[in-house]
Amino acid sequence: MKMTRNIAGNGRTGTGHALRAILTAGAMGLLASCSTTDMMNQNVVSIDASQGSEQNISSLSQVIAANPNDPGAYNVRGAAYGRAGDDRRAMDDFNRALQLDPNYYQAYANRALIERSLGRQMEALNDYNRALQINPDYDIAYIGRGNLYREAGQQNDALSDYTRAINLNTTDPRAYHNRGLIYQQRGQQEQAIADFSSAISLAPKAPYPYNGRGVSYLALNDDQNAKADFTKALALDQQNAESWANMGLIFEREGDFQKAASYYQKAKALNPSYQPAIQGLQRVAGGAA
Repeated sequence: MKMTRNIAGNGRTGTGHALRAILTAGAMGLLASCSTTDMMNQNVVSIDASQGSEQNISSLSQVIAANPNDPGAYNVRGAAYGRAGDDRRAMDDFNRALQLDPNYYQAYANRALIERSLGRQMEALNDYNRALQINPDYDIAYIGRGNLYREAGQQNDALSDYTRAINLNTTDPRAYHNRGLIYQQRGQQEQAIADFSSAISLAPKAPYPYNGRGVSYLALNDDQNAKADFTKALALDQQNAESWANMGLIFEREGDFQKAASYYQKAKALNPSYQPAIQGLQRVAGGAA
């Protein structure tokens, strides 16, 4: 089973992740140039920014010194190390937590995140499976496993896991957003829009669900709502190449090639290899002159 190396959310943000162009099933013509970003790697859940600080880790180490057989203390410090990007120490702490409590399902799911970031995708899958054996109602493990399945191209398995997490009333927006991406790829735009809207309600300051919903609106030829969503995505994050390229596509569809070119140029400046921006510039080159 082939899986790509990425770090899931739930307290970890992927570094240098590639923005992925999603060819929206059922869309025609220019819509193929619009794109949505995976939320698997985005830190959209509210997390204390100081969790991975040296001060916080030092405090947690003092707790462990006073309670050396407390698996919860190791699990929390492991999460802090993971937040700080220290995968080795994070792995050591999760391993210790599981030595002390082999049924600590949260530690299995946390260790899976580290294994995934280290490229050990099968080990991560095994840990998610173990977490779910211990607690079949653990929504975070379903989302994490679903992300692994989706990266491996196992869309049906991923959809099943995201749906299971949603049926468990998860408050993690990744379940809705990533299921929405699957619906979008399958041309089920109404279902995708509903899922992106749910993700937005859970993470209103994350730009990615707005981009996703905007692409689905475009697939339905609802340019007005698509433009509103891309505008919101840009307001939330002006360093996101896909937001600029998506807005460029809106102006291209409106026939304003000069304005479209300026948005594509901005997207290309942010990510010189971003194909939707490069292709957009090629399309509007004559009209923008």
